[in-house]
Amino acid sequence: MEQSDADHENGENPLALRDDESRQRTAETEERASSNVHLLGRGIRCDTEGRGYAEPQGDSPFKIVLEASEGFIPLWARNTILRWRFSEPSMGNFANPAAAKNEIRKLFAEALLEWGDAAPVRFTEDRDVWDFQIVMRGADDCDPNGCVLASAFFPDPGRHEFVMYPRLFTQSRAEQVETFIHEIGHIFGLRHFFAQINEKKWPSEIFGEHKPFSIMNYGQMSSLTDADRNDLRHLYQSAWNGSLKHVNGTPIQFVAPFHSLAPAPVAFALAAAAA
Repeated sequence: MEQSDADHENGENPLALRDDESRQRTAETEERASSNVHLLGRGIRCDTEGRGYAEPQGDSPFKIVLEASEGFIPLWARNTILRWRFSEPSMGNFANPAAAKNEIRKLFAEALLEWGDAAPVRFTEDRDVWDFQIVMRGADDCDPNGCVLASAFFPDPGRHEFVMYPRLFTQSRAEQVETFIHEIGHIFGLRHFFAQINEKKWPSEIFGEHKPFSIMNYGQMSSLTDADRNDLRHLYQSAWNGSLKHVNGTPIQFVAPFHSLAPAPVAFALAAAAA
């Protein structure tokens, strides 16, 4: 694996992976330990999401186009906070899990900072009450068109995964950050720039001026632009204040994260009844 500018000054790479055999053993452990991963409200399993959306392919995965495959456009409710945690078994794919987790926190923070005040939700790490897990796969997911670097999810009240693949950490630091920016865009509800052409099976709607230079595009046309930020900011502000209820005739529907809808703990319920 190539060293990147994310390496420590002492030459050690915090994102170095373990050998293939060790990662295979970790994958088997993770499979046994993650029976609730990808569990939606109706018990449907998915892979960003299992509706079949294409995810970043190739070494450079990189207007706004909105998710609308369920007959409505899901957007996060105002003041949403998404709680996340690491999938601890999957972190065993790294040679130094603790160092890798710190580096991933930095990548996520840098990517979120790039979205700035256009980000419609906040994120907080919580090992106990969570809406999505950050998962490290032990093997790449490749086909003749290239390899997946990462995958995420769209606004939804279920529990989900933010998945990373080994190929991601052979990229430069800048491309790692851009991949995180791209995946966070999906979490906000954004589809790929080319969704209406290449992903026709899953309906989408265009909001704002449709420009090819977008972080939701691939390759040389992939870059986070002021148009991306402005359109996203305008979309959510207009939806939240009630002035925008449809996009091209498709209704907007607000969703809340899993943790806010989950039943109260039994102990709390019993205590309340006793009171």
